[in-house]
Amino acid sequence: MAKRKLKKFAEVRSFDNCFFLSFEDSRAEGLPLKGKWHKDYFKNNNPIILELGCGKGEYTVGLAKRYPDKNFIGVDIKGNRIWTGAKAAVENKMNNVAFIRTRIDFIDVCFIAGEVSEIWITFPDPQPQLSRIRNRLTNMIFLNRYKKILSDDGIINLKTDSASFYEYTSEVITENKLELLDATNDLYADTTQRDEALTSIKTYYEKKFSEKGFKICYLKFKI
Repeated sequence: MAKRKLKKFAEVRSFDNCFFLSFEDSRAEGLPLKGKWHKDYFKNNNPIILELGCGKGEYTVGLAKRYPDKNFIGVDIKGNRIWTGAKAAVENKMNNVAFIRTRIDFIDVCFIAGEVSEIWITFPDPQPQLSRIRNRLTNMIFLNRYKKILSDDGIINLKTDSASFYEYTSEVITENKLELLDATNDLYADTTQRDEALTSIKTYYEKKFSEKGFKICYLKFKI
């Protein structure tokens, strides 16, 4: 298993659609493509959409297939996970997909202000321990980082199987007077008309938790 992970990580480093940001680089100038994604990588001015904690990149690649007029970037610390989505994008010659291997803590040194139009957070670790609440990807520490790179009308989407994470994020939205655009604690039972990608694209974890009977929750809001 360890050899397989190392092989995937080595291959990811060879992909033209994968970029890496270390702790040391994050403290220096940040990612070289910061502020240059449209001009130097995507070579268009289409909106940039991030999937944070993208894992295998199911949402990144799935959305990119459905919306070729938008650019998608998956972000995760695990290079061997990114390999799956990055390889699929390479094999399908998808020019609107990229991946960054780094910590979400460093996301604000990967982009300049207003460079990102939308963020997806799909099935993050709910960090249930009280001592680790600051690590939740929807606490205000992280939301303020996202705010630095989002456009003025930028949107954040959250999908989770954790009712407690959904409730926590709902409280963050209310307490900080953020603009709530959509909310449901049972996406597949809710009859509200939404983008079909919400239910047609399923990550590994969504499939896993759905099969166990967990309800899928969804929030859409602006910072």
